[in-house]
Amino acid sequence: MTNFGFTEILIILLGIILVIAAVIDVRTFTISNRLNLFVALLAPLYWWSVSLPLWPDAPVQLAAAAIVFLLLAGAFHFGMMGGGDVKLAAALALWFSPPEILKFLVMMSIAGGVLTLGILAVHRLRSKEGRPKIPYGVAIACGAFVILTQRFLNQFA
Repeated sequence: MTNFGFTEILIILLGIILVIAAVIDVRTFTISNRLNLFVALLAPLYWWSVSLPLWPDAPVQLAAAAIVFLLLAGAFHFGMMGGGDVKLAAALALWFSPPEILKFLVMMSIAGGVLTLGILAVHRLRSKEGRPKIPYGVAIACGAFVILTQRFLNQFA
């Protein structure tokens, strides 16, 4: 069954949204609720395009996204992530299978660690005091791109 490239269009659109989110986060250190809502609302269209069964798969996706939200809300509570970052990661979890979500979180964490170390180094080199802001949306986008790229490459394996 073909959907005439609709799935691919949705994935490309998601990629564009992630680039936009990362750029905005670098500039303003915020990710808007509208952007996060758009990512979340596109997920059911993606589910439909890949023929995801409504039962039990759709509730599993929702539960997995809720778990991601709750886990990362803890990071928000301790000042490690912003609220927009938490919501974006949870919205992206709607697009990934549970095993992909684990890979996404690992890749996001690795990218976040590298990003944080780089920003801390620049911050110290400039002899600035205080705690630098980290645009974690960049790390979230990197983690998502790893999963999307892996998914794309698996089509040809």
